[in-house]
Amino acid sequence: QVHLVESGGGLVQPGGSLRLSCAASGSILNIYTMGWYRQAPGKQRELVATITSGGYTNYADSVKGRFTISRDNTKNMVYLQMSSLKPEDTAVYYCHANIRRRIGAPRDDYWGQGTEVTVSS
Repeated sequence: QVHLVESGGGLVQPGGSLRLSCAASGSILNIYTMGWYRQAPGKQRELVATITSGGYTNYADSVKGRFTISRDNTKNMVYLQMSSLKPEDTAVYYCHANIRRRIGAPRDDYWGQGTEVTVSS
């Protein structure tokens, strides 16, 4: 079994900051790309940011310059530092990881349960 558990969501005023964390645990051999996605009410899930095991990052245009993704490979964790938050950033944020569980096994995608971020005054 593999589990991804997010934390750090909450209510923040426009212009504020939040830091999301995601911990991967379980039977894990290698973690490849990790990332954050979000889903606002009535909308499809969308990519926010991804980071490879080597540290290469990719961001949605809507968050570039405001959000920073990072990871700690020694702890199997990924983070999302969010600054200058806007009401349109309100969504449930999901952690994603592409993981190989054991030698010879295929790589699979895993998702966390999500953490809610609300940006409102």
